[in-house]
Amino acid sequence: MNEDKTLGIYIHIPFCASKCGYCDFYSCAGAEKLMGKYQEALLTHVRESLPQIQQYYIDSVYFGGGTPSYYGAKYLCEVIELLKSSGKLLREAEITVEMNPDSMRLGDLKLLRRAGANRISMGVQSANNEILRTIGRRHTYNQAVKAYMFARQVGFENVSVDLMYGLPGQTKEDWADTLSKVIGWNPEHISCYGLKLEEGTPMYEVYHDTPVIPDDDMQADQYIYASELLERYGYQRYEISNFAHKGYESRHNLKYWKLEDYMGFGPGAHSCVGNLRYSYVRDLRRYIAGVLDGGDILDEQEAVSGIQRAYEYLMLGMRLAEGISQRDYSKQLQSDFAPLQEKLELFRDKGWVQTVGSRWAFTTSGFLLSNLLIGELLEAQAAQNAIGTPYLQEILNAMDKEELPMGEEESFLQQVLGNV
Repeated sequence: MNEDKTLGIYIHIPFCASKCGYCDFYSCAGAEKLMGKYQEALLTHVRESLPQIQQYYIDSVYFGGGTPSYYGAKYLCEVIELLKSSGKLLREAEITVEMNPDSMRLGDLKLLRRAGANRISMGVQSANNEILRTIGRRHTYNQAVKAYMFARQVGFENVSVDLMYGLPGQTKEDWADTLSKVIGWNPEHISCYGLKLEEGTPMYEVYHDTPVIPDDDMQADQYIYASELLERYGYQRYEISNFAHKGYESRHNLKYWKLEDYMGFGPGAHSCVGNLRYSYVRDLRRYIAGVLDGGDILDEQEAVSGIQRAYEYLMLGMRLAEGISQRDYSKQLQSDFAPLQEKLELFRDKGWVQTVGSRWAFTTSGFLLSNLLIGELLEAQAAQNAIGTPYLQEILNAMDKEELPMGEEESFLQQVLGNV
């Protein structure tokens, strides 16, 4: 029994009224007729998993999508009630429902609040209606304002708002206007995501390699502007893209970043419990048939080794504002921290990393280079573990090496000397 351990529950709702042009999550538009059967399969799957769930205390539940608000509060509340029946859903558990403004209805919000949902995550993205139309969003800015007011009216005291930068035709002024308006709402949590064009999405086909998308420098400026503005208004960055008032960090998402246990349900949902990681098929009909008729719904499954956990601790821990520490690292893998410290000291000299007590964390400029810098740290870590392991050393030798950019001081000196 793991009665002192906690578990996050993720419920995937794969239904949408329509697909956004940038979305590559598994979701289905025009599949409303399957909602009833899906609910039957979802409840069956959760019910069958209760013996495993009951070995933990549930401290977070997250309804993601897709569009849970489009699925309807009645179905969502049935899932919450089933989890309550486990006897393991903590009274203070964080229960989040993702919602789009066009499907946030006052009656549904009342039902969810009454059932115990206590956190709303709103997909607003922009205050510019033309940009919203361009990216395939179904709401207007005024609808978003009204939906936010509905959430407050029924008693939600923890509301998160998702925003995006780097959108087609988005100017610095557009981004500043969106931020200032949403900050004026005073939500507890704001997420700022840079647009990433994923192959296979409609927007990739239209906008890939076109000047309509803000370039890397513009996106970097937008990120820095958001970071500075949000922190000025009391939103502390606790992860690369996430800012919150103190005490309102997303507890469920922190489980992913801190390698804690979570269990997912629904097509495409992922789970990581103990050292076992698995996911379900990204196919709505196959998932329904598999659960109700006894078919196979498992897509992938693997046992996570200690070394993998250590890599993930480094990769995910550096995404957090609190960063990593030698002490935490040693818990994940009994290995020498010195090669990592050497890299981190180099990054600190270049202005990309800072030390806070015994922890190493990225600065704002470091977050902008996070993929590259984390890659360098992973390579240093892998080199340490490759000693005496020929196949690991071969992989390292074959890796493409990308040259690190100059630090702030080096760039300044080059500009000065270049003008002499």
